[in-house]
Amino acid sequence: MSGGVDSSVAAALLKEAGHDIVGATLKLWGGASDSGCCSVSDVDDARRVAHSLGIDHHIFNYTSEFEAAVVKPFVQDHAAGLTPNPCIECNRVIKFDLLFERAERLGFDAVATGHHALVEEWRGRPTLTRSVDPLKDQSYVLGYLQGPTIAKLMLPLGGMTKEEVRRHAERLELRTWNKPDSQDVCFIEASRGREEFLGQRIELTTAEIYDRVTDAVVGQVPAAELVTVGQRRGIAPGMDGERRYVAKVDLRSRRIEVDKIDKIMIERLTLRPDSLNFAYEPLSDGERISLQWSAHGRPVSATFHDGHVPWLELDVPARPVAAGQSVIFYDAESGRHVLGAAQVGL
Repeated sequence: MSGGVDSSVAAALLKEAGHDIVGATLKLWGGASDSGCCSVSDVDDARRVAHSLGIDHHIFNYTSEFEAAVVKPFVQDHAAGLTPNPCIECNRVIKFDLLFERAERLGFDAVATGHHALVEEWRGRPTLTRSVDPLKDQSYVLGYLQGPTIAKLMLPLGGMTKEEVRRHAERLELRTWNKPDSQDVCFIEASRGREEFLGQRIELTTAEIYDRVTDAVVGQVPAAELVTVGQRRGIAPGMDGERRYVAKVDLRSRRIEVDKIDKIMIERLTLRPDSLNFAYEPLSDGERISLQWSAHGRPVSATFHDGHVPWLELDVPARPVAAGQSVIFYDAESGRHVLGAAQVGL
C-alpha cells in the first residue's frame, strides 16, 4: 500500500471479495522526498486507509536495499551516459523480489498491488497483460516479471478505468479517493529536480551543442548526463527554422550533436545481452513481436534477432532510444501479453 488511491482501492476490493488481507507499505527512501510514494504523508495515508478497512498494516524497511539496487545504479548509469528507469528497477528488485520473498516466508498465498495491469490465462499459463485502460496501463513497468512471480500476483484494478477506481474509492469513503497520482521519481524532490540530485553525487558534464546541418556550435548545456538521444525539448531550432533533435551524446568529448528528425531515425535497436529477461521461454530468432520502450509510448512492431548481441528490426523507422532504457516485448497478435524485456545497449 503506497498511500495512493490505486493501492487503497485494491485492498478494499479484495476485502469486499472475502479475502483475508494484510496491508504492507515499503519504506524505501531515507532522504528528503516531496513526491512519489516515499514521503511521510504517503505512509501515513496508507496506515489510515488500512485502519479504516479494519486490516493489519505493516511497514517493511528496505532503505539500504533500495539505495544499493535502485539509487546507486541510477547515479552510476547517468555517469556512464545511460538513461535508466528507476521505477522498473524498484519493481523488479524490491517490490516483486524482496517483498515476494518475505510474503512467502510469512505464509501468504499471494501479493496484490494497485498497478493497472492484468494477470490472464494465455497459452495455458498466467501471463502479465495490458490493462483495459490504455491511458493508465502499467504493464510496461512490470515487464521484467517472470512466471513464478506472475502466478502469485493479484492485480484487482486491471479491468477498470482510473475514473472507475476513483468512484470506488469515493463509494468506500477512502481518504485517498481524490489524491493526485504521483508523477516523479520518488527519491528526487520535485522542487529540486534531477540535475541537483545528481550534481550532489557526481560531477556533471558541461557540453557544447553541435548542429550537424550547419557544422556549427549552437549552444551549451550544463549537464550532458540529462540529455537523451531523440530529445527535442530544450533544443533550439536550426538557422533554417526546422526543429533539431539530439542525435548523439558524447560525455567524453563533451559534445552533443543535433540534426533534423529525418536524419536521426533508426530501423534497429541493439540490446544488452545480460539484460534479456523472459516471462517463460526465450524468444526465438526471427520471432515477430510488439514493442514498447516508454511508460506510455506507442507500440511498435518488430522482429527479434538472437545472437551474440541480440537486436530488434523495426517495421517502421522511429526516433532513437536512449541506451539503458527498457524495451518490453509483447505478443505480435494482440500486443497485450508480456513476453519479456531487455535494455537498449550503447
